[in-house]
Amino acid sequence: MDIPVKRLNCGFVLPVFGFGTWQMGGRDTRNQENDDIADINAIKNALDLGITHFDTAEFYAEGFAEKLLARAIKGFDRSKLIITTKVSPMNFHYKDLIKSLNQSLKRIKTDYIDIYLMHAPNPYIPIAESMQAMDYLIDKKLIKYIGLSNFNIDQFRKAQNCTKNKIVCNHVHYNLKYRLPQQDGSIEYAQSNDVMIVAWRPVQKGLFAAESNELLDSMCLKYNKTTNQIAINWIISQDNLTVITKCRSLEHLKENMGALGWKMDKKDIDLLTYSFPDVKFTADIKTLTDKIKPN
Repeated sequence: MDIPVKRLNCGFVLPVFGFGTWQMGGRDTRNQENDDIADINAIKNALDLGITHFDTAEFYAEGFAEKLLARAIKGFDRSKLIITTKVSPMNFHYKDLIKSLNQSLKRIKTDYIDIYLMHAPNPYIPIAESMQAMDYLIDKKLIKYIGLSNFNIDQFRKAQNCTKNKIVCNHVHYNLKYRLPQQDGSIEYAQSNDVMIVAWRPVQKGLFAAESNELLDSMCLKYNKTTNQIAINWIISQDNLTVITKCRSLEHLKENMGALGWKMDKKDIDLLTYSFPDVKFTADIKTLTDKIKPN
């Protein structure tokens, strides 16, 4: 199917639904017992269903997730893909960041990255130094766009002030239950400043399907959709918001893609926004940030 896209005024375009690779090949370290073939097939299923945005990172399984992505997309028209990868905060110094990008290029077997993200803020490395490296990579056409991940408004502004290029997106932990980007103003800021928000973990690891929720159940009945489809549709109904989600099973992937191509009434979107029970204002990035140490 054709995945709908969203556009920024600056010309940046991103599909509303992308495929993530976190925990493919392992978590923050390589898992030798991982079913690599299943992961590769999952990515190939996504390609077959029309997904073109793929998200990975050097942090995922020590770069092995990038290698799995390379194996899965081999033979596919690279020009039709949008590949996002991320530099780990431990590698934000100028030379380290450029080295990380070159290593990612080798692992993914491509000569450019569409969107290169700083994976999380690192208070111990000056952001100006990092953005200087990002500008270099843009100038050398090794990356097309700069993005951030898990940055708050102040951190985003500071990064933007240190680069001559526009930062086009911010990846954040955001869904019906986890609302930190809504509470801290990150979403409103992005919508007002021509920035795309990419929500990771949009169905919260199956939480919405596992827990009984009267409000969510009523939406499922009204629209004849699953909880995951309602949860994803709620996100992409908002201006400047897209999602990435990982689905190993084809059935799960098809279910999540059932969130596309239809709309909820605004009153129902508002109900989910303002009346969803027991929301939390945190983000699950501890696995990554625990690695950040003073120089």
